[in-house]
Order: sequence, then structure tokens, then C-alpha cells
Amino acid sequence: MKNMRVLLAGESWVSNSTHLKGWDFFSTTTYETGISYLQAALAEAEIELTHIPNHLADTQFPNIYDDLLQYDVVILSDIGSNTLLLHPDTFNKGLPTPNRLVLLEEWVKKGGGLAMCGGYYSFGGIYGAARYHRTPVESVLPVNILPYDDRVEVPEGAIPEVIETNHPIVSGIAEPWPYLLGFNEIEMESGAQLLAKINQFPLLAVKKYFEGRTLAWASDIGPHWCPEKFATWRGYTRLWVQAVQWLANQG
Repeated sequence: MKNMRVLLAGESWVSNSTHLKGWDFFSTTTYETGISYLQAALAEAEIELTHIPNHLADTQFPNIYDDLLQYDVVILSDIGSNTLLLHPDTFNKGLPTPNRLVLLEEWVKKGGGLAMCGGYYSFGGIYGAARYHRTPVESVLPVNILPYDDRVEVPEGAIPEVIETNHPIVSGIAEPWPYLLGFNEIEMESGAQLLAKINQFPLLAVKKYFEGRTLAWASDIGPHWCPEKFATWRGYTRLWVQAVQWLANQG
């Protein structure tokens, strides 16, 4: 089995806080990423992970088809469609640039493996602002994306239910799975396969699209929706290693 290469785009954020102390104030800024649990899981299987954070994705995400060919799997996680659509040459200079959502559709059609993982800027996203509804990415995914705020917060916790226990992605993962704290509401697309659900909503779905394969995971890959108890569970590592293998058509 060849070494697999995965590109993960998104899963980063910058937070700014203003501290008020009577007449005085100061500001602090922090930069954080949410890739540590997935990165560790894939490293166990010697799967090479390249991460392009949100603030660099507008320029560094591949905008030439041949550049996508160096990856077996692309994961979009908590990155809105605008970041991929609005290259600075287009937004700042008014110049035409490749539509990277179209490139992803072409790449999957010819054999690529694409996954979207849940978050506040995945699928429909907060206020509907992720905006993958009616895009080429939606057309290849195994789910239909809602055009409005699709977040479902479950602070009390919800236990996933595996539907297709023999599928290679979930095979050998003991139940019950740990609880999750939220997810994006998505709808199954005709012809797709539901592997797991949560509170009667799709959680994990897959689809073969021409020569390629796609996956939708409606929850997060790390806190807060995917709490530490889930992310440090041994089934987490097996789930994502097997998911990448299946997407790369190696499992």
C-alpha cells in the first residue's frame, strides 16, 4: 500500500479580546488550530497530512488541477466557500482566477477523494454563511446542504448510531461510540450510503462519484462538537484512518 497524502484545509481561527480595566484597556490576539487529534490519528498510520489554515487558504489552496493530483484525499473542515472562491487577485484586483470548487468537482470525478467535516463554517454553517449549497462541492458530496443556519447544538450530548457496521470505514469499531455535542443538519442525497446517524440526522455518509469517492461527517474533528472524550477514544483513530483509506480507494 502506497503512502497516502492528505490535504486538510481550514480548522484555524484568530481570536481578539479587549480587556477593560476601569479607564484603561488593552487587547490580546490568539491564533489556534483544531487539527491536533486528526493529525495524531493519521500519523499513527504514517499518512502524510498537509494543513492549509484558513488565513492562508485563499492563496495557498491549489488553484491548478495538476496541483491537486499530489493528494489522495482533500478534507474541507470549518472553511467557508468564500475563502476558496475569493482569491485576492479576484477580490482585490478584479482579475479572473480559477474556481476552486469547480476544480475539486473535476478532481473527484477523475478519482480524487473528498471529505467535508462539520463545523461553524462547513456545509451551510452559522447564519448559512459557509454557503456550500448549490455549489460544485455539494454536487459531489453524499448529502444535500441546507441554505440556512444548519447547526444543531446538543449540549447534553448525543450518542451516534452506526447503521452499516460492515462498511470498511466503520468496520471493527466497537459500540457504543462516545457522545458528540453538536453537528450540522444535512440531508441524504439520492444514491448515497448512510453509515451512521445522530438524533435521527445523518452523521456519516459516503458516495462514489464517477471515478472518485466522497464523505460527509456532520460533526467536528475536535472540540467543541467533538469533545476530548471522543477524540481520544481509540475508535476515533480507526475511524479516520479507515475513512482516508476508503476515500483513497485503498480500503
